[in-house]
Amino acid sequence: MASSTVTSSQPPTPPRPNLVFRQLRGQRSPAEFAAAVRRAAREIGEGVSCDARYVGRVEAGEIRCPNYAYERVFLHMFPGRTLADLGFAPRSSVRGRRGRAAEDPPPVPATHPAYVAGETQGIREPYETQNPHHPHDLHQIHEHHEIHEESDVLRRAFMTGGGATVAAASLGPLGLAHEAAAAGRPVRRVGTGETGALEEAVRRIRLLDDRHGADGLYRRAAAPLRAAYALLDAGATRQATSDRLHSGAGELAISVGWLAHDSGRFDDARSHYAEALATARMTGDDALEAHAFCNTAFLARDAGRPREAVRAAQAAQRVARPLGSPRLMSLLALREAGGWAGLADRAACEQALARAHAFFERGPSEADPEWMSFYGEAELEALEAQCWSTLGDWQRAARHARRAVHLQDPHFTRNIALYTAELADDLARGGRPDESAAAGMRVLDLLGEVQSSRIQSMLAGTARVLRPHRRASGVSGFLERHASSPRTA
Repeated sequence: MASSTVTSSQPPTPPRPNLVFRQLRGQRSPAEFAAAVRRAAREIGEGVSCDARYVGRVEAGEIRCPNYAYERVFLHMFPGRTLADLGFAPRSSVRGRRGRAAEDPPPVPATHPAYVAGETQGIREPYETQNPHHPHDLHQIHEHHEIHEESDVLRRAFMTGGGATVAAASLGPLGLAHEAAAAGRPVRRVGTGETGALEEAVRRIRLLDDRHGADGLYRRAAAPLRAAYALLDAGATRQATSDRLHSGAGELAISVGWLAHDSGRFDDARSHYAEALATARMTGDDALEAHAFCNTAFLARDAGRPREAVRAAQAAQRVARPLGSPRLMSLLALREAGGWAGLADRAACEQALARAHAFFERGPSEADPEWMSFYGEAELEALEAQCWSTLGDWQRAARHARRAVHLQDPHFTRNIALYTAELADDLARGGRPDESAAAGMRVLDLLGEVQSSRIQSMLAGTARVLRPHRRASGVSGFLERHASSPRTA
């Protein structure tokens, strides 16, 4: 094990906030800025899983210098500036590492076990970014040196390859816990490496679902979830680590539940959401509880249990109110509106929609959960379209669905396909078969990238509605192509 460069003679000092980076973020929320970082990464072919928590850690000074992948992204976002101009410390000063010339590439041989073909070299040094004098890091620094390579294998290889291929669950700390539990061996107590790997797994699932849909992911996600709960059983070295571990396991359960939900496996989804809810209540994690109730409400609506959807959404709002996130309250009001629409209560639905818009107009805030990065004006329009569609107001539903497609960030490929499928169905049922067929064709174009039983089911329903209109412009071509397109197993 490598020895630490921090000795007992070095007094702990608090991290110095990165005020320059905070100023560069401007009026954008951490989640919005994180989305901009991910977009910039895609522009230069990098793969980073930036989220609101990472942005917060940079601004708090916990990350004194980014790894090489983030460095390239930040310099792309702010051309003409150096890392020092962005408020970061020199790389040579971080963790007492030997300085390298700025132009030297990080030494990562392709034969290193942590290297994955096609991955940006240099990204395997996740802990060089920590503040060595931060009290949290002082307690864990020896453990970090011991397990940093394992953690990074999981971070980068948990989900790799084309489309929605997920790497083997035996990689990294989660995989080690899973193997130990399966063999009946005790799982060693958990530190920040495993916890960080778990949190990164959740982010990777969300990013890949945004791009490719759930069907290809769900079948491979059960093992990491079992491993996460094996880590919970093993216990953590510190209370702060334990709290993060419980939160991460609960969020992973919700993410896996969503994969089941979007794949049409409603019973599995219900079980995963209930597991997350139980974890939240055991630890008093209101944010996790609100998230679990939010997804439970969505599932209940889709499963034909609108009254349960209303009650779950209302429970989520009670828990979320003290959290101080208007955007979260907006989304939860939309979940409630969907339940009222399912009950054919137009007045109650309109009241919930009005609350959703009022909360949304308050804008983003620091309290917005990182999992809500998908929720913007496009999602608001799409969820409202679903309400009007349920109520049978096809013209209004189509208007909102069209806005959703127009407003959606191109990064969210799955959502573009979903909103366009909603539009196609609303147009078909509203008596505009030619426009519906054109929208349906656009969805079929996207199904090469997106695997979602939800979207395929919607498109199949649209095709059934359009069959009596074969003679309308474009309808016959759409029906023929839809009939010949592959279905997700």
